[in-house]
Amino acid sequence: MASKDALDKELEVEEGEKSTTFKSLGVLDVLCEACEQLKWKTPSKIQVEAIPVALAGNDIIGLAETGSGKTGAFALPILQALLETPQKLFALILTPTRELAYQISEQFEALGATIGIKCAVIVGGMDMVSQAMALAKKPHVIIATPGRLADHLENTKGFNLRSLKYLVISVLTSNIMS
Repeated sequence: MASKDALDKELEVEEGEKSTTFKSLGVLDVLCEACEQLKWKTPSKIQVEAIPVALAGNDIIGLAETGSGKTGAFALPILQALLETPQKLFALILTPTRELAYQISEQFEALGATIGIKCAVIVGGMDMVSQAMALAKKPHVIIATPGRLADHLENTKGFNLRSLKYLVISVLTSNIMS
């Protein structure tokens, strides 16, 4: 059974999160507006903990439930860094499934719509030639499954990841726990 002090501290943290805003975490106004357009009223717990650390330039490792805002926790700092230092092939997000790759891409595109973010989803089961053409356009963010990314690194002429500034490795927690 948890002590009264522990319960009080947990309640304080929850109340503190409700008053925290994306702006108070250091997120730029243009990205705060994107959050509002997505109906994100306040940052989630993982976002409160991760965003300031990432914005300070530190590596993060986060573990949270599905639907907790993990993508926003890494997408917002990446987009903010991209605004500060624009470049192509800026970030790579590796993810285990096609479905998750498309979900992550949708979040990046929604958050980065007003800043002109370009994403490429590189996953198995899709046409390699059209993916190679998307990579040749040098998107800002690549969201990929490992196997298909390896195929392109080996077979797509001129494609490499030397200029990357950010790498996110997304895993399904059920795989970790089992």
